Amino acid sequence: MLVATEQEIRAVTRVGPETILAVEDGFNLMAAGKVQTPPIMRIDVPEHNGEVDVKAAQVAGREFFAIKISSGFFDNDKLGLPSGSGLMVLLSAQTGQPAALLLDNGYLTDVRTAAAGAIAAKYLARASAQIVGMIGSGTQARFQLDALRHVRPVRQVLVYSRNPENARRFADEMSQRLGIPVTARERAADVVRESDLVVTSTPATKPIVEAAWLHPGLHITALGADAEYKQELAADVVRGADRVFCDLVSQCRRLGELHHALEAGALTSVDRAVELGQVTSQQRLGRTRDDQVTVCDLTGTGVQDTMIAAYTYAALVRAGLGTSS
Repeated sequence: MLVATEQEIRAVTRVGPETILAVEDGFNLMAAGKVQTPPIMRIDVPEHNGEVDVKAAQVAGREFFAIKISSGFFDNDKLGLPSGSGLMVLLSAQTGQPAALLLDNGYLTDVRTAAAGAIAAKYLARASAQIVGMIGSGTQARFQLDALRHVRPVRQVLVYSRNPENARRFADEMSQRLGIPVTARERAADVVRESDLVVTSTPATKPIVEAAWLHPGLHITALGADAEYKQELAADVVRGADRVFCDLVSQCRRLGELHHALEAGALTSVDRAVELGQVTSQQRLGRTRDDQVTVCDLTGTGVQDTMIAAYTYAALVRAGLGTSS
């Protein structure tokens, strides 16, 4: 078994065209019916504002599959620690034996989630989308912005955070890193109304984005509602969208923004929802007009973890990194 540290993993796996393509391939395979995706197992740790998720997926015909343990403890910033952590185990699909232990501390989850956000933007946002709005200013917001620049001509970024100081810090850091204007805004409404493409990446339990802020041509990718009690979009946002997409209907039916829209009666069924893999594999259409409002609910699927873990393992082997155990 190969054991790799976060430093070694970061040396071979980065947000970019190759990782975006690897995750897109996973969506295609899922749409083709070649992926087994068991339900997410989650442990909530409310006394420390934390949670632990276990995700996995097996892809027919592939040599390996991954099981991932990821944690999100959202008070960690008070301790000077990142909110996310975790690891991945890569198993042989033939023998079940562990092939690799990837001690990534949540880094690969950040990469594959950013890749999924980029894929959603690639197929669902207007080709001319230049102004990006970020709701949330944490680690994943940074990864999302890095990934979006590979698929859309980002010229300006607006950011809102419930903690204004965090938004200002994000704006200063990302404007310097990317060489484009990144501006902190005091109101989420201003970010949504002035943006072509909005990404929400918060652990919010009450809606932040309201339907009244929607405007023609807007695309929203919502990432934060990966548990039943989390919600970033008001239910009417989903009802007000011209087209609704998600990563996995069966999963979004019980958590995510679709779950809340169904519960509130804003949706009467999930029939309106198109899976992202159906779009990437050209089974279904994505955006069909520039003036449409589109929403994509991404709750995070095990196939993303299997694809990024297999990609990383191959890259580690090629680079001669990791320790055999």
